[in-house]
Amino acid sequence: MALNYIWIFFFIAAFFIGLIKLLFLGDTEVFPEMVNAVFEMAKTGFEISLGLTGVLTLFMGVMRIGEKGGIVRILSKIIGPFLNKLFPELGKEHPAHGSIILNIAANMLNLDNAATPVGLKAMNEMQASNPDKNTASNAQIMFLVLNTSGLTILPITIMVYRAQLGAANPSDIFIPIMLATYFSTLAGLIAVALYQRINLLNKTILFYLGGLTIFIAALIWYFTTLDKDQITLVSNVASNFILFSVIVGFIGLALVKRINVYETFIEGAKDGFKIAVKIIPYLIAILVGIGVFRASGAMDWFISGCVWLFDQAGINTDFAGALPTALMKPLSGSGARGMMVDAMSTHGADSFVGRVASTVQGATDTTFYILAVYFGAVGIKNTRYAVVCGLIADFTGIVAAIVMAYLFFH
Repeated sequence: MALNYIWIFFFIAAFFIGLIKLLFLGDTEVFPEMVNAVFEMAKTGFEISLGLTGVLTLFMGVMRIGEKGGIVRILSKIIGPFLNKLFPELGKEHPAHGSIILNIAANMLNLDNAATPVGLKAMNEMQASNPDKNTASNAQIMFLVLNTSGLTILPITIMVYRAQLGAANPSDIFIPIMLATYFSTLAGLIAVALYQRINLLNKTILFYLGGLTIFIAALIWYFTTLDKDQITLVSNVASNFILFSVIVGFIGLALVKRINVYETFIEGAKDGFKIAVKIIPYLIAILVGIGVFRASGAMDWFISGCVWLFDQAGINTDFAGALPTALMKPLSGSGARGMMVDAMSTHGADSFVGRVASTVQGATDTTFYILAVYFGAVGIKNTRYAVVCGLIADFTGIVAAIVMAYLFFH
């Protein structure tokens, strides 16, 4: 239901903004640009879905191998107590626990190609036990918000972009991103917990969250002992090593249990292809709405209004050049990435605006994209409070990113 209203808002707002620009500003190009955006974003949505097909097919097959090999049961026993508290309606033996664990781990390591297929598998497994197939369950909402908060330990992609654009120290945004994304995740978790009345002061939850905090602090300390080249090398090698080790580990477990690995892979891969095809209309719909909204100039007007408000409130607006990245981030990951690159290209990778944009890009994930893909894959129409909690996580992450940038770079 929330996506329905948001999608309608994009088109209506774009139409009236375009009409104002045409009638009062004489902008005869605005409607052609909006129409072009419709076709361009429809094409983009299909291309993204098409590109996702191969990855989904591969990793859904690998996941089926791991599932039959017993990795799900092993991981569930390790982190089961924590998941049981955050996902009480799933029960201790629910098959989604293993996929949830792997998805969260892949996101933390910035392994996007692995995170999405595993996340879609988790959503499908939760959907199987969802009593109302059109309405998001509590567990699905908790899982989605944990994804939109974008907890990331290794922001590899952002560091690569910064290096390509001439940053003297591409990894200087590492610690600010780590702090900002942690605040984003914590805010999303608290928001969902309040809706679902989950007691976050439970000893088990505090134990796991405390352990995670200590782990993050230790990891931050380790990377601060390395120079920028070592950070890039270690994080890149470690991420890919872990990903390939997971694949080999799954195959090894399956061999121990004398499972036909190839046939099991094909069985899971078929499901991946079906899911990829199912995503296409949902993804195209949300991307077209965003494209029209952007092409109408509504985004630019909104940013100008925000800057005026900050000025009136006496707030320093040095970060204003990074606002397009911040505002685009919940809507479109590729759009926000483009805004980040544009900010660094225009102002400089080592400028304050360039660093703010980089930190914002890594602070949280793309709420509406994740909603479209994850809920679209299982046919969820009523998202309940998922959008609200996701945007709370986004807002917290963006504010935290700006604050961290001021603390570290201003």
